[in-house]
Amino acid sequence: MAFKFEITRGNAILNFSEEFCQSRCELIESESFFRVLRKFIKDNARRETTLYTYLHKIESDDIALAHQLKDIFRLLLIMGPSEIGGTRPEFKPYFKDGDMVEELIEQLYLFWRKLQRYALVFNDEKREGYQNVGFADAQEEFEKLILRTYRTISYQATHKTEKVLRQITAGVNAGLEITNLRTSLPYEYRCLDDIPFIEKVVIHPPFIMYSRRNKRDGVFPEVNYNPIEDNKFDPDEWFCYPAKVGDQLAFVYFNIKYMAQGITLCNLFDLADESEYRGRKPDLIYVYGYEDGEKNQAFYQDDKNDMMVALLSANDEFDYFGYMKKMCLTLHNVRQINHGNLPIHGAMVVMKLHDGTRRNIVVMGDSGAGKSETIEQIKALGAAYIEDIKTIYDDMGVLSYDAESRRVKTSGTETGAFVRLDDLDAGYSFKELDRSIFMNPDKKNARIVIPITDYKDVVAKHDVDMFLYANNYEETGAPLEFFDNEEQALKVFRAGQRMAKGTTTEYGLVGSYFANPFGPVQRQEQTDPILKDYFDKMFKQGVKVGQLHTRLGIKGNEHNGPKDAALAILKYITGEDELKKLPDEE
Repeated sequence: MAFKFEITRGNAILNFSEEFCQSRCELIESESFFRVLRKFIKDNARRETTLYTYLHKIESDDIALAHQLKDIFRLLLIMGPSEIGGTRPEFKPYFKDGDMVEELIEQLYLFWRKLQRYALVFNDEKREGYQNVGFADAQEEFEKLILRTYRTISYQATHKTEKVLRQITAGVNAGLEITNLRTSLPYEYRCLDDIPFIEKVVIHPPFIMYSRRNKRDGVFPEVNYNPIEDNKFDPDEWFCYPAKVGDQLAFVYFNIKYMAQGITLCNLFDLADESEYRGRKPDLIYVYGYEDGEKNQAFYQDDKNDMMVALLSANDEFDYFGYMKKMCLTLHNVRQINHGNLPIHGAMVVMKLHDGTRRNIVVMGDSGAGKSETIEQIKALGAAYIEDIKTIYDDMGVLSYDAESRRVKTSGTETGAFVRLDDLDAGYSFKELDRSIFMNPDKKNARIVIPITDYKDVVAKHDVDMFLYANNYEETGAPLEFFDNEEQALKVFRAGQRMAKGTTTEYGLVGSYFANPFGPVQRQEQTDPILKDYFDKMFKQGVKVGQLHTRLGIKGNEHNGPKDAALAILKYITGEDELKKLPDEE
């Protein structure tokens, strides 16, 4: 990437390998600052602000205005308005209204901080801008430089001394260490060869991102042609995040216009080490944000190269992390089905109780059914009984059969969780502020992405003690009940019903085959015999198969429903009618 600075779709991308400012004057004189200034003026002109009207009366040409403001800011580093007016009389009109000068400084600073800001550095060679400074240290120094510059200019212009200083994230929100790597992609995918790979991600929390949408729609269709072959990619506009999706290696390519979506992957899927993908063909390839002017969102099974591939067009309708995450899982799931395994849309915990017993519980259900919410309640309500509890997967897992032990096993796909803020206990997200990525936090269906599990635990093969369906749509019925036979269970699990909660564009009571529109729905005929086989095996080996009435989709039960379901599970595994609580801390 040869550019020094790129600003697009609310993203500001700074290439530290090409330009790394180390002084306040150098910052103001930089090409990057000038481009931010031009964007700021353009934004004010579009909104016809009072500030723009004031500035426009002094200088009507926006480019000339940007140059003059840059010179003024440079002079404000060392002198005040009266001195500037004496030295440069042509700048005197700008300081006629002191309040407008203060407004200019504050609004420009706010405009910068509202951008999603990213730093890049190439680790393959030394360049002019990025010198002998560690990448994380460089971001910290840049942060200090921004604050020093802002405070100096603000003081020189107003002579106000701030009594409260806030060390906010004024530098970058995240940094990427990237490298150019010759891949071992098949010939049909050579168009992706020059796209740089992400090797390291540095996040500065709290990381808050906004997207054009806040829910996902429909299922991804399968097509009979390769959507990636013969496309063209400018390597300056793309990155590859090499992700470990369960035991599958995925190359996720994303357009820099959707940086926030790509960065968020690091809180959900483990970032593969170079030794894990150099010289190796991936199992999955996903291209997110291809600018073809269409609304493509299809996947394809490349039998020749034994890969699953997909492409999603650059479109405001797809500007939501759910499209990034769920397509990765769809590709993973179809590949698992091809290998005779059963993808599970659910969550799974491993519990060790104080009496030494262990319980492995899988809670299955579609989006908004109450899987994650019930598990969080189990953790909170069972503290007096649980010595240790691990969430193995929060959204998608897989059942496989271990021929040696002759038992059904389960493993996961993600190291993180993608959870609705509304369905978490009040305060939970703030406790995890230092690790979380927040999505549209002030809107309906606001989400949080948070790391929860080590990769080694995700891919390990775990026994299954309880396999439960999260029923969020029936108000009556015991919070926990078990099925007597395979036929009863399959009737409920296969129907995959739920009361839609607005997590997608669906509303009311809806259903999808096996509650999993990410693979099993598209491959229902192929999945059904696998489904029957695994339920037969689970009943024969004594797995307790049943359903939880989470009542999450029934108004007024959003918190009590999962709580009652969690209590029922805890009472069942402890054998106690009344649960004890941990004594209060002294």
